[in-house]
Amino acid sequence: MRDLSDSVRASLTRGETSLCTCWRIVRRDGVTMGFTDHDRDLTVAGVLHVAGSGLEGGAFETTLGLAVGGAEASGALSAAALTEEDLANGLYDGAQVEIRRVDWSAPENAVLIDVAAIGEVKRGARAFTAELRTLAHELDQERGRLYRAQCDADLGDARCGFAFKSEPFVMERSALENCSAYTLRVALGDEGAGWREGGRVVILSGRGAGASAAVRAHRVEGAVHALTLWTPLARSPAAGDRLRVYAGCDKRFETCRDKFSNMANFRGFPHMPGNDHVIGYGLRGAGMDGGSLFK
Repeated sequence: MRDLSDSVRASLTRGETSLCTCWRIVRRDGVTMGFTDHDRDLTVAGVLHVAGSGLEGGAFETTLGLAVGGAEASGALSAAALTEEDLANGLYDGAQVEIRRVDWSAPENAVLIDVAAIGEVKRGARAFTAELRTLAHELDQERGRLYRAQCDADLGDARCGFAFKSEPFVMERSALENCSAYTLRVALGDEGAGWREGGRVVILSGRGAGASAAVRAHRVEGAVHALTLWTPLARSPAAGDRLRVYAGCDKRFETCRDKFSNMANFRGFPHMPGNDHVIGYGLRGAGMDGGSLFK
């Protein structure tokens, strides 16, 4: 049940209709923008909603209980604020969307229909479709600690506590020739293959500035290091573009100790018994007395 003001109720109940839909998008980096399917710009809740953006919404599904509802928003890649590069680089992933029904003749008469988050984004040659998930999808997210041998923190976050302050853990280098959207070629020094796997690359300059991607594989080809990414960049870096390259962590205790000297903050359980021990049975003299297996 929504509590509607008298002016909003009057806009909804009068004979002629002057209603439109407005979408307010708040990205995770704090950028806020608005769009409307009306034929002129509207300022709603202090945000300018741009018309003619090609954005339109589908039917929004809601259900009782905790089931995740949702909808889709589709549009053309024609608005100045909606670029293919930003969509490809994940700047809209997880962004919050506020959907309002607005009386365009009196924009102060607006009803908040729903709040959603952007999920999967599909891009075509000239258009995109974004999945809108209701806030109930947050209940499907993993919470709390995980009892497993590997660390459940992310390298550099508050729980990990590791600070990227110096080389070789973080480096700024220039891209070399023959980079592609999937593979970056840089000169990183004498570190071995695989040292950057699980790390991250941030583009600092050039047409793709601001984009970032996780490193899937790290190969060494003489003096050149080839970094293969999990997802392609919207634009391939040109030779000379500046990159920031972070070290990677495979979340094993040995890596935390030997590579980062951060074992005091390790968030896993490296000495937990494995499956072979759990399903095994006691033998005379095997020392299975319930004590520690780590010596």
